[in-house]
Amino acid sequence: MSNNYPDMKNFVFVSPNFPEKYWQFCDELQKNGVRVLGIGDTPYESLSAELKRSLTEYYYVANLADYDQMYRAVGYYAWKYGRIDWIESNNEFWLESDARLRTDFNVNTGIKMDRIDSIKEKSEMKKYYAQGGIRTARQIKASEGIDAVKAFSVDAGYPLFAKPDVGVGAGGTHKIESEAALEAFFATTPQVNDYVIEEFVTGDICTYDAVINSKGEPLVESMCVCPPSIADVVNENLESTYFVEKKMSENLRFWGRRTVKAFGVTSRFVHLEFFRLNRAHRGLGEVGDFVALEVNMRPGGGYTPDMINYAHNISMFKIWADMIAFDRRTTPDPNDDYYCVFAGRRDNVAYVLDNAAIIAKYRDSMMMTPRIAPALAPAMGDYAYIARFRDADARDAFLYDVCNRAE
Repeated sequence: MSNNYPDMKNFVFVSPNFPEKYWQFCDELQKNGVRVLGIGDTPYESLSAELKRSLTEYYYVANLADYDQMYRAVGYYAWKYGRIDWIESNNEFWLESDARLRTDFNVNTGIKMDRIDSIKEKSEMKKYYAQGGIRTARQIKASEGIDAVKAFSVDAGYPLFAKPDVGVGAGGTHKIESEAALEAFFATTPQVNDYVIEEFVTGDICTYDAVINSKGEPLVESMCVCPPSIADVVNENLESTYFVEKKMSENLRFWGRRTVKAFGVTSRFVHLEFFRLNRAHRGLGEVGDFVALEVNMRPGGGYTPDMINYAHNISMFKIWADMIAFDRRTTPDPNDDYYCVFAGRRDNVAYVLDNAAIIAKYRDSMMMTPRIAPALAPAMGDYAYIARFRDADARDAFLYDVCNRAE
């Protein structure tokens, strides 16, 4: 079948129904004249009405992890609509599958298999950081053996921090306090050779969130601050809190843009993680300096895109779709900024202020009160409040009220 619409871009969106808000990416694409072709493992009749309206066609596969099924789906779309211009999920879990499909169908608008290790393996990321002159914690692969790691610890000191070389979030992470703990880690950890071990760095985790055009230039930039680390939230059953800054630190802007250049990022979302040091660290910097943690070549997780929208009165969904269709923004920056705050609570914890009291007190500031999907609950809490404020004192008071546990 020939392509009857030669000027229309063909965009294959993988898993457009998860996260749920991703239908807005599809909606903005189709408003820009892009043909949006979905592939997912949810039956068509279970898709939201909004997503259905945004898709030209939807191809159901029983298993998104089955590459043969994915290949056949893209092949069908190429046969029916002509050359595929984009393949994207905006989802960490499918980055490698996206890259493999782009490689096999010669789609040149995203990362292919020859570059995928640089954005998935934390050990490979270090090479690009080094080439860009970007400071990072020293690291060693556990596969080099326990004696090599012990030698590494002599200079790096304890504690050390172990994490899977390929992984998302805090899953499988370990803080190693001593040589005895290191020996226990090697003795008891399955697939220990798949880990990397780093010197321990303390500070707030800050993120540089941006949409990058085909020239490697940011169309929009935003900054998030995550006071408790995700590892601490998960391991210690803490409340999950973070916020979008009202204005970006110029220091973070510098290092974020430098990282984009070092990794050769074009035409995509980025969510780049940095430590902001809370104490001087030999070889890395002084209090307040930024140290690179890892790169994520996709939007921030959970409700981060929505929060950026609320903070800056913009639509990240539209800006991204404008980048895809036009390689530029079509809407101005309103320069109307807030702090936007996420605070997640646990079902098994009692709080001083109950839900009704929080809603009543912050009714005018509240933007969303979502129930968190069970798969995300360990890192984000079981239910959350998302609110925005003009000043930092109001932001901090809100965080205290939401997280204040009853005795």
